[in-house]
Amino acid sequence: MIEPPAPPRLVFRALGPGLAGATALTLVHEGARRVLKHPPRMDVLGMRSLKKGIRFFGGEPARDRQLHRQTLAADLVSNGLFFSLVALGRPKRPYLRGAVLGLLAGLGAVVLPPKLGLGRAPSQARPSTSLLTVAWYTLGGLVAARATRRLMARSEAMRPLGRPVG
Repeated sequence: MIEPPAPPRLVFRALGPGLAGATALTLVHEGARRVLKHPPRMDVLGMRSLKKGIRFFGGEPARDRQLHRQTLAADLVSNGLFFSLVALGRPKRPYLRGAVLGLLAGLGAVVLPPKLGLGRAPSQARPSTSLLTVAWYTLGGLVAARATRRLMARSEAMRPLGRPVG
């Protein structure tokens, strides 16, 4: 059965949990990049993608630190929009939706880069980096699910009891 489209207010409120999942994912990636010997380098993939997109539209991409910052911002926005899908489904199973969406995003991050012309994926450097990539995207989906659950609990607490008078 096809669900009716979500009202605009609900779509706007879904951005919060999505941003929470994207922030968690970005923090884990950036922290691991500084600590692990062979971390998944999704930032490198993001920089390749951003450079390619800017050049496609006739622009000149930034370099080094500025490009890295722009990539982090683009990752937060794109992952935030993606993880906001967790909050748009039926309210009963946000954790299942978060886990499935995170797992699919992680698998996509491992498998798709060579097929999109972005070169060999830094997430494929070793088997452990592929596994970490999938795990971290799944974590981002679960964080978005947790934020969705808290959002639903808050909205139910604010809902009046009983039928409206009038």
